[in-house]
Amino acid sequence: MITVSENAKQRAISLIKEEGKPADTFIRVGVEGGGCSGLSYKLEFDNQIKEGDQVFEDKGMKIVVDKKSFLYLVGTELDFSGGLNGKGFEFKNPNASRTCGCGESFAV
Repeated sequence: MITVSENAKQRAISLIKEEGKPADTFIRVGVEGGGCSGLSYKLEFDNQIKEGDQVFEDKGMKIVVDKKSFLYLVGTELDFSGGLNGKGFEFKNPNASRTCGCGESFAV
């Protein structure tokens, strides 16, 4: 399962409204090759479920991930850190053996 913190949920709802996205918009997360640690996180808003997608709902927010990425993200919590030193959306991934300083890439 992939979960979302209350802070991440509230920020996502705010961004969806600001960007004028449809009411059925959800968070799509994924993994792609790249970054200084080998794999990079992807996060976007979407409203189309694709074949093979894994769909989760946490705190009333729908989170969707493709089957391949799910293997790297199982158990991950999506969080949001704001403020002057905030990083924005953060992936708290228990599967990552190493992460880069910016938190945008990882290795398993």
